[in-house]
Amino acid sequence: MATLFVRHTVKDYATFKRVYDEVAPLRKEWGVTRASVHRDAEDPNTIVVTHRFKDVEDAKAFAHADELKSAMEKAGVKGAPTFWFTTDVEETAY
Repeated sequence: MATLFVRHTVKDYATFKRVYDEVAPLRKEWGVTRASVHRDAEDPNTIVVTHRFKDVEDAKAFAHADELKSAMEKAGVKGAPTFWFTTDVEETAY
């Protein structure tokens, strides 16, 4: 398993969230198996999104997809997002 972390600033969270929800089929098509959205405690327009994939190659392909770039533009992402790719080692629920 792998996780893609994406950090970016948006013009307006409500617009971002509406577009994010609209493109759920795109995430599934590109192999996302689980996702979460997080807002910065100090700046609610700074967003971190996680997407889980079966492997890092799928995560990288998704991150570079033209469809994702278009969705981010429509969602009001300001500037270039930061992508961080990880290989999942352990997950513990308490």
